Amino acid sequence: MKKLLTVLFFLGLSITSFSQNLTLKKTLLDQIRSTHHGKNWFVSIDVALQGVTAEQANWHDNSGNHSIGQLTSHLVFWNERILRGFRNETPEKFSGNNEESFTKFEKESWEKTLKKLSDIMLGLEAEIEKADDEKLVKIAETVANTATHNAYHTGQIIFARKLQGSWNPENGVK
Repeated sequence: MKKLLTVLFFLGLSITSFSQNLTLKKTLLDQIRSTHHGKNWFVSIDVALQGVTAEQANWHDNSGNHSIGQLTSHLVFWNERILRGFRNETPEKFSGNNEESFTKFEKESWEKTLKKLSDIMLGLEAEIEKADDEKLVKIAETVANTATHNAYHTGQIIFARKLQGSWNPENGVK
């Protein structure tokens, strides 16, 4: 009887641990997915960038704010670095000057930039999906911060679209 109780106790602990990590995985996936695509209680990157032309992406207001293209390039830069880190790949060299990540937008390659961002975001989702419990715990803070960072810059993209008159409030923000 003592052996049976011991086995049941440890089985209960392992089931609790397993279900907690499934919850962590689901939470991290939900955070990244909600900033990438679909409709949630805030606008995702895909929705914010839907229908943006290269000309709109290159537009600047008179206050020195970043363009939509620069913000998108910045998201590509940082999300790609994070994805490479999750894959244990070496990221591109970086001087430490964050402003450099905003200046790589090229009007001619707008569609490629959009696809690259989407591919990177899908890659992040895939890495979280296949992560084991140990890795999930290790990357949780980075994923949460990445989702927050993405949501922040998505808001800036929507603000720029509102300023230029290209935002449809039916997409989620009046």
